Amino acid sequence: MAPILLGPWGWVILGLVLIGGEVLAPGIFLLWLGLAALLTGAVVGLVDLGWQAAALVFAGLSLVAVFTGRLLTRRKDEEPDAATGLNDRGRRLIGRVFRLEATMTGGEGRIRVDDSSWRVTGPELLAGSEVRVVRVDGATLVVEKA
Repeated sequence: MAPILLGPWGWVILGLVLIGGEVLAPGIFLLWLGLAALLTGAVVGLVDLGWQAAALVFAGLSLVAVFTGRLLTRRKDEEPDAATGLNDRGRRLIGRVFRLEATMTGGEGRIRVDDSSWRVTGPELLAGSEVRVVRVDGATLVVEKA
């Protein structure tokens, strides 16, 4: 039988320490390792494993937990909701319709959005024409006739 330090309670304590470390130094990485340690404690509690087997179980569960965590957080980071793009005002404008301030010349013009003026590119249109924002190219909005 393994000493208490390497037994199920040792893994549970390690898991709680890692999750606590995540609270002190947020980065989401320690959270997944802490969850893997808690699960390892549960496995070691159900099946009497030696410390070597428990370490292998922890390593395997850590890999699964970290990759699962990456998948969960990646979707959120790579697909921001256009309606809530807090620091990306241009992205929030996609799909909205505005009126041109002046006639577009050379494929360039300007629209007024609330209290600011935005540079737009798109087809040649007259002042007052309605345009729909289709995408953002840096600080320029790409528009089409609405």
